[in-house]
Amino acid sequence: MKNNYYNRLKKICTTKDSLLCIGLDFDLDKIQCNNVNDLDSLESFIKDVIDSTIDICPIFKPNFAFYEKYGPQGMVLLKNIVDYINGRSIVIADAKRGDIGNTSKNYASSIFDYYNFDAITISPYMGSDAIEPFIKNPEKGVYLLCLTSNKSAIDFQYKFSDGTYLYEDVANLALSLNYNNNIGLVVGATKQENMKRIKEVAPSLTWLVPGIGAQGGDLEQSVTLSNVNKSIGIINISRSIIYAGNQSLDAIRDAALNFNEKINKILK
Repeated sequence: MKNNYYNRLKKICTTKDSLLCIGLDFDLDKIQCNNVNDLDSLESFIKDVIDSTIDICPIFKPNFAFYEKYGPQGMVLLKNIVDYINGRSIVIADAKRGDIGNTSKNYASSIFDYYNFDAITISPYMGSDAIEPFIKNPEKGVYLLCLTSNKSAIDFQYKFSDGTYLYEDVANLALSLNYNNNIGLVVGATKQENMKRIKEVAPSLTWLVPGIGAQGGDLEQSVTLSNVNKSIGIINISRSIIYAGNQSLDAIRDAALNFNEKINKILK
């Protein structure tokens, strides 16, 4: 199937010679630019960041929490950002949705039809009927939370009493549902040995890899582990790029270029 999410992703990553995903997780309380002090100026700044990096960034990923916190105006800002990118890069909704089938159907309509995102992160906890509404359109992508980079992931994602791992079950479920070639996994970069197990279970699935930079994940191992067997490992960087240096556009672009060069060097 030519017009599926994986092929779209592969094409844009090849065109830009990049696997970099920039997390657009801006917080007005932490912005260092004196002229960014409200949502209007924040929108202008985010658009400038996009313009300064879009030639080397095939994927942008805004986390919904950083926009929802501002209420309706924040969600307008989010939609304006997706509209501004306008297909020039893939945009992933870091929304972590996941509910019973009918609710998921409406979530999918909101994310894909109204906001026009290309992909979404979702929680697989409620099973396949919570996932299926998101994967019906082959051109739209889904990343299942498989192994997250936070410390308390161990509470649920690791060994059951019978010695099996929840993240392995998630990977197997993703494989079984990937008939449209539009499902991937969120695999945190801070747990290398577990990453190897996931790759053994589902070698063909594309990964979205957070946890590099501020969270301490190893870039070289993450790139190496996630980009085998013709699969694609997208490397997500947020704070280490968008808060680089004095948060000037030059500093942000330099940080993006630096990460992209490191990723490409590892792949060679």
